[in-house]
Amino acid sequence: MPSDYFWLIPLLPFAGFLINGTVGRKLPRSVVSAVALVATLIPALIVSNLWIIMKAAGAPEVLQVAGQPWIQITGLTINFAFTIDHLTLIMLGVVTGVGFLIHVYSVGYMAHEEGYWRFFTYLNLFMFFMLVLVLAESFLLMFVGWEGVGLASYLLIGFYFKKDSAANAGKKAFIVNRIGDFGFLLAMFLIVREFGSLDFTHVFNAISVNPEWHGGILTAIALLLVLGAAGKSAQIPLYVWLPDAMEGPTPVSALIHAATMVTAGIYMVARCHTLFDRSPYALGIVAIIGAATAIFAACIGMVQHDIKRVLAYSTVSQLGYMFLACGVGAYTAGIFHLLTHAFFKALLFLAAGSVIHALSGEQDMRKMGGLRKRIPITFWTMTMGVFAISGIPPWAGFFSKDEILYQAYISGNKLIWLVGLVTAGMTSFYMFRLWFKTFFGPEHFEEHTDLHDHGAAVHTHSGSHAVMVADPEENHAHGVHESPSVMLGPLVILAILSVIGGLVGVPAAMGGHDEIGHFLDPVFATTATAEAATTAGSRGMELGLATVSVVVALIGLYIAYVFYLRKPRTAAALAGRFPALYRLVENKFYVDEIYSALIVTPLQMFSRIFLGGLVDALIVNGSGAAAGAGTRGLSSLVRRVQSGNIRSYAGWLAIGAAAVLLVMIFGRSIWMH
Repeated sequence: MPSDYFWLIPLLPFAGFLINGTVGRKLPRSVVSAVALVATLIPALIVSNLWIIMKAAGAPEVLQVAGQPWIQITGLTINFAFTIDHLTLIMLGVVTGVGFLIHVYSVGYMAHEEGYWRFFTYLNLFMFFMLVLVLAESFLLMFVGWEGVGLASYLLIGFYFKKDSAANAGKKAFIVNRIGDFGFLLAMFLIVREFGSLDFTHVFNAISVNPEWHGGILTAIALLLVLGAAGKSAQIPLYVWLPDAMEGPTPVSALIHAATMVTAGIYMVARCHTLFDRSPYALGIVAIIGAATAIFAACIGMVQHDIKRVLAYSTVSQLGYMFLACGVGAYTAGIFHLLTHAFFKALLFLAAGSVIHALSGEQDMRKMGGLRKRIPITFWTMTMGVFAISGIPPWAGFFSKDEILYQAYISGNKLIWLVGLVTAGMTSFYMFRLWFKTFFGPEHFEEHTDLHDHGAAVHTHSGSHAVMVADPEENHAHGVHESPSVMLGPLVILAILSVIGGLVGVPAAMGGHDEIGHFLDPVFATTATAEAATTAGSRGMELGLATVSVVVALIGLYIAYVFYLRKPRTAAALAGRFPALYRLVENKFYVDEIYSALIVTPLQMFSRIFLGGLVDALIVNGSGAAAGAGTRGLSSLVRRVQSGNIRSYAGWLAIGAAAVLLVMIFGRSIWMH
């Protein structure tokens, strides 16, 4: 395939954005969806062909897509160019593959929404910027995609902009991510100063050929990049935007929390592994942030009642696992979990959307129950996702999560491993809690007999949740019913991938060939941390640790079974015994309130009193008012000359002529002397 075709991967989603964004309002919904789907399907097919090309014997490890000079100044040239290596290819597969399935699902889910064309416009724009981020050959071009996905996520999260909660959630995501982006910008400034370039190849080659470079400025650059990654990938302390992003439509949640934006930080750290490997301190910070985020978010997820918020905190926790993996130098394990997580988390969000669709927009799990027989396809597909994320073999999540825990253990970070292990048990508990409360036990929902089978939920928005309303032209009574095939198709495909997706990373200790590890060897094989970890492990140790993690996951399953199915009043009784602790966790440790009191409120006061009162009102407005008053005063004096009296004008003319003569006579004599 000619390299010229590779430009179509990001350009087609951008073309879909332009078409639907300019004339989509006037097009039929079928045409809008067709444009959006074609704009994502063709890139997915091109990426599939790339897999065939780069997996072939003798294939190049890196494909350069030559571009034109973008920025040229003295001492610095940056090209607008793309690079495709094995790491890029995995990310492209996730973004285009899972992204396309989410587009298909959205056709059904958003079928009767106002702003249908606007939704798909934003969705294609999101895909374009994420693909630019992944394909970028330089830090600066990556930053363009980085900022672009921030913009698109703001538009998508705030899609229901007439709701204050949705508009505020969009602004919160945008502002919190700007904090991380500031770190990324500072890192680029340091990179230009130290290396004179922003191209990945130039920077990483310079580091590789200087083995004596460790710490120092490399640590400063790495820590600033970590700040950027913590914002995009929702890690402590910048994770607070992601749970509120649930205000967007469910397909947006699936796209942001599975295939695109939240994986950007993980990808950036993995891409910069050459830099991070020279800074053990920065890697340690990454591991600590990842472990702390994983267990912290899991704690909050255990007591949430909104089905989408459980999955949101689950996403934060699983991203913590990926950070943990990168922090112990196990970049391949982190990318492997990124891959499997894209499958089962997209599945879980889309299945949650199917549940919400069936229940007239209800998201509170306390008002669900007994749905496994009412929506069987949704039940079985979501079951695959629950088992996968819980780390039960042979589902995909078991292999990737076990690899992370194994690499953490043999790296010598036993405390990090223990935190990861405990988090695995907590993950199993809150996911099976969701499973039991949603699909088992008595039914706690009300039948809505005015619902109809029109192919998708019709959503209006009242309060904080989407609410389905009946089409006035239809009067069919269907009550709780299964989603249409256009929504179920992606669920089935993702369910299959959630089962078999982990087979690409089965380690040799379990009889596999670790295909993903070998595939990523050209990218990560030279890392010293990876080599040290390989020599420290053994087959017996790996199997033993895997057994421990499975036992912990099964314990989490059993506790959830007892609390929410066998003895359903146990959880409430336990919460009643420790009310203060329960309220603390239920209120998310009051982090938002603390941020508001210590950061937001003081900034607002500073803005209103100093910037608004002193700078704006007194200095800016005051100087303008003073200039205006001075001009008016001067004009009041000058206008006296314009009296309308001819004799006055003749007098002034005479005075002027006399002044000119005096200057000519006496001025010349003074000049001559």
